[in-house]
Amino acid sequence: MLSGEKTPSDLCRAHKLNPNVLNRWRKEFLEQAPSIFERGEVGSEHEQKIAELERLVGQLTVQLEIAKKASSYLSLDKNGRR
Repeated sequence: MLSGEKTPSDLCRAHKLNPNVLNRWRKEFLEQAPSIFERGEVGSEHEQKIAELERLVGQLTVQLEIAKKASSYLSLDKNGRR
């Protein structure tokens, strides 16, 4: 609708929306769009934090697997039985 490819009534019919709802969403988007795009640095901070946490999860997963293997070796008796 914003790009002009479809009319509001076409979109309402296609997605079974009330025209008032679509107009409200459009108005809210247009009012908030500048502030959303200004916050690019905040988004990148969040992305950096997510990447850091994903790395930490990977490290902890590897450590857990090593601990499981060590535990299974330590629980075996001299004949290799539990």
